[in-house]
Amino acid sequence: MSVRRALDVTAAAVAFVLFWKLIVVVGNYPVFILPAPEVVAERFVSAWLDGTMEPNAAQTLLEVVLGFALGASAALVAGYALARSRLIERVLSPYLVAAQATPILALAPLLALWFGSGLLSKVVICALIVFFPVAVATMVGLRNVDRRLLEMARSFRATPWQLLWTLELPAAMPGIMGGMRVGVTLAVVGAIIGEWAGGEQGLGVLINLARGSLFDIPLLFATLLTVALLGVVLYLIVALVERRIVGPRG
Repeated sequence: MSVRRALDVTAAAVAFVLFWKLIVVVGNYPVFILPAPEVVAERFVSAWLDGTMEPNAAQTLLEVVLGFALGASAALVAGYALARSRLIERVLSPYLVAAQATPILALAPLLALWFGSGLLSKVVICALIVFFPVAVATMVGLRNVDRRLLEMARSFRATPWQLLWTLELPAAMPGIMGGMRVGVTLAVVGAIIGEWAGGEQGLGVLINLARGSLFDIPLLFATLLTVALLGVVLYLIVALVERRIVGPRG
């Protein structure tokens, strides 16, 4: 990240916090409706120091990483099959679109019933929500490979595996990594939804506790901040991997 971009991001964050503080002061909202930024910051720090946040964040991170790895791996295989076979695309596309159109929030209780309220159901939910964007990005990326390059490689008697590893994947990688960036943020959403559907630990569980039995609204905001930061960090990690593989943009 360049210095100019870092300054822009910092300025935007400061402006957001000042606007938030202005709303609290002008509206004279109580803490249980809209806590001030400094109250949330204090609760955020105390929740990490007293051990409230760390185990829940670690549980959610585990679910996200495993679900993303499973969903992205399956999506790469499916995306390749969809790109290479019109028959497979015609047969599977309607089901993929229908599955994507079905809200994961509605599926989560059913998946928790099938796979239990433990880690497995959260991983499956994350994998499902990651699958579609990565699969579509892979399919589109592979189909957009320059046909002239493919014909030239075939003229040199390149095998299908050689075509895949030396030409198709490198050419499609920018699109695939774009799908990965979308998928990793959706995996965080999937983990939270899975924890809402049933679980004993995780940031989603902590959100339910903070707004329910604890009625600790500053903790609720602090947990939401942790979820947002988790998503940003994972997105930046994938973007860094993309930069290493594909190279800088522009």
